[in-house]
Amino acid sequence: MNALALALSLGYLALAFFTPGALSNFFGLGALLYTAFARLTPNARALNLALLTLAFTLGLQHSGNTLGLIGLVGVLVALTTLPRIPTWIRVLLGLAILLLSVPIAGFANTFVFELGIQIGIYAAMALGLNVVVGMAGLLDLGYAAFFAVGAYTWAIFGSEQARNFMRGNFPLPGEYMYLFMGIAIVTTALTGLLIGLPALRLRGDYLAIVTLGLGEVVRILANNLDHPINFTNGPQGITPVVRPPIGWFRNLMAHLGVRLDQTTDYQLFFYLLVLLMIGLVVLVNVNLANSRFGRAWVAIREDETAARSMGIPLLPTKLLAFMTGAAFSGVMGVIYAAQRTFVSPESFTLLASITILAMVILGGMGSIPGAILGAAALTILNLDVLKTFSEFVRTSFPQIPSQVDPAKYERLVFGLILVLMMIFRPEGLIPERRHRAEMEEA
Repeated sequence: MNALALALSLGYLALAFFTPGALSNFFGLGALLYTAFARLTPNARALNLALLTLAFTLGLQHSGNTLGLIGLVGVLVALTTLPRIPTWIRVLLGLAILLLSVPIAGFANTFVFELGIQIGIYAAMALGLNVVVGMAGLLDLGYAAFFAVGAYTWAIFGSEQARNFMRGNFPLPGEYMYLFMGIAIVTTALTGLLIGLPALRLRGDYLAIVTLGLGEVVRILANNLDHPINFTNGPQGITPVVRPPIGWFRNLMAHLGVRLDQTTDYQLFFYLLVLLMIGLVVLVNVNLANSRFGRAWVAIREDETAARSMGIPLLPTKLLAFMTGAAFSGVMGVIYAAQRTFVSPESFTLLASITILAMVILGGMGSIPGAILGAAALTILNLDVLKTFSEFVRTSFPQIPSQVDPAKYERLVFGLILVLMMIFRPEGLIPERRHRAEMEEA
């Protein structure tokens, strides 16, 4: 088995170098599956993962086919979940993929950078919702409202929009974006407090309905607060939103031998910024999970009556979870507004909240790597796979009516994924250890 796995990996490496493309990437995905599920020695598995990482990187650099990005995500999942791989190899390969492979591919195809940024933004929000849903067991269907609050916090003051209701030199300089990331944490946490005070006295379906309604209230306010005083510019949205100056970043990359142009400088900057934020969010999540607050959230999730009898104050503990999740979403909203330079209410619909919830459920409720994997899977599915498949269908079968365009059935695809997950793997792709133990006992 070791020899066959090595032959497959070397074969894909040769294909990626000489004939890169979709077919060779499918072969690479097959080699990755064999490496993950075959009975290999730890050293052989680590060697094959390293070869596959190199091969997927070469394939992305030479062809730009985003199937290679799916392969790199698969390697990261294998490094996270497979047993007996040395820790230093996990760390080294993980950093190589995030800091070398993706940027190299992004210079060849800037869409890879865009995918990486969107995956990172949604992964951070999924980790925030994971605190609310996965740890505390509170079903929140209005989570995109906090994303909207964070985005508008910077969009209003980072554009000329603020001139409509106050005096000052607007837009604010781009350097203020970093300050507003901290301000967004405060504003979204306070928003979470205001929404949570009436909502968290309820349970189950009632809580879901109330959070759904309150989330829609925020979107409708953003859509209608263009009169009598124009705060949000209504459905037209706010543009352009100022980006932070990155002259220092260009100089740093130049010293490292990386040449940037106008199409890749901000893409690489925001990609690395999002990676940094995910690292901080993961660090906070791990510390919270191991703290008394994390244990209190788990106790509430398992049995509120038992938690109350143990002396855990339910409402303050739930509010803390709600505010923590909101803060994660708000800070990513600021980055989203700056990266897109445009904010409108259409980005914060009910579908956005459901999508983030689907990421948490798909990856595994309560699981930190699961939330990141769920975000990566659904973001790639939505932004790349469905659209690529739609283009293939339109070009190959032009006689098919546009009503059956696969890209129009995003909600149907999400629904089918969730139904199949609940049937075949209810604990998620990377389940939390406690959930895995409960499923094994059942």
